[in-house]
Amino acid sequence: MRVAVTGAYGYSGQYIARRLLDFGHDVITLTSSSGRDSPLRAMVPAFPLRFAAPAEMAKSLGGTDVLINTYWVRFNSRRFTFFQAIENSRKLFAAAKAAGVARIVHVSITNPDEKSDLEYFRGKALVEDALVESGLAHSILRPAVIFGREDILINNIAWLLRRLPVFGVFGDGGYRLQPIYVDDLAELAVRAVGGTANETINAIGPETFSYREMVEAIGNTIGHPRRVVSVPPSLGYAFGCVMGALVRDVVITRQEIQGLMEERLYVNTPPVGCTKLTDWAKANRDWLGNRYASEMARRVDHSRSYEALRSG
Repeated sequence: MRVAVTGAYGYSGQYIARRLLDFGHDVITLTSSSGRDSPLRAMVPAFPLRFAAPAEMAKSLGGTDVLINTYWVRFNSRRFTFFQAIENSRKLFAAAKAAGVARIVHVSITNPDEKSDLEYFRGKALVEDALVESGLAHSILRPAVIFGREDILINNIAWLLRRLPVFGVFGDGGYRLQPIYVDDLAELAVRAVGGTANETINAIGPETFSYREMVEAIGNTIGHPRRVVSVPPSLGYAFGCVMGALVRDVVITRQEIQGLMEERLYVNTPPVGCTKLTDWAKANRDWLGNRYASEMARRVDHSRSYEALRSG
């Protein structure tokens, strides 16, 4: 089949694209980073995500059987907002329908909620609704935390553990989360390409941690065990802002802290991923957290690879 993947030169999109190519599919990407350095550039033609010109997006999607959508934003900024991401997603789904795309595989988040006061989770719910209302056949994948070489959260926790004498968790740190390996998520997405039924899958990994347990496990694995202390969420956020100023990035947001503490990254369903974070971290402990991974650098620099954008 001909399959379009948003962001195939980025994080999860590149793993999805590789698996699609391995299965012999014809793969294209819609991206805002068509000039980004990627080993997939020679194999995956790029078309711009032209949200201001939906007809052009539909034209780019001509002849496409399935669209796999990974597009979203992590927080509000001067360059992008949740509101824009919701509207852009609607335009993308409409363009896909106009182009005759038969199915959409959409990457969402665990516990989306239209009534939530957290824009991230409310926005994710509204995008899911838009997909359902489009009438297109669909699979919705709901991962919690995604880990892998290009990941930000796990890598930057390890980066802090390598540099700080203690590590602070928000409140008691007892709230749970279920990380899934990015290539396990990619396998689910590619499997969903050939599906026929509408479905929603909680895409979680085989291990459930409290946040405190996860931090301790990462520290022990990379050889930098630290004392983990409880701090008020407001103090943890303030520290994150200071660190953000130093690395010129958004380290953590108030909404991310609240989402963690509300256990938005936990669901009571069986795991679908098979790769354990603890096993993966052990296999990659020599480099994990050596360099900082910046969200803003990825959003601003559309030419260098994610690896090249890491800072010491």
